[in-house]
Amino acid sequence: MSTNNYLKFLTEEVVRYFNHSKVERKKKKEEERQTKVFYMNRWFGLLPFSFRLFIKNK
Repeated sequence: MSTNNYLKFLTEEVVRYFNHSKVERKKKKEEERQTKVFYMNRWFGLLPFSFRLFIKNK
């Protein structure tokens, strides 16, 4: 990607970001935060999850 194309892309993204109202940006950020995957489960599968359940039940 050439520098000119990269600057054009960055400019478009910044303009798109600032065209949304603050409320919309906050709402989108909150939605992304809620749909995040817990990284221990994503990296290591169900083993950390089952271990955590085992410890909680004791």
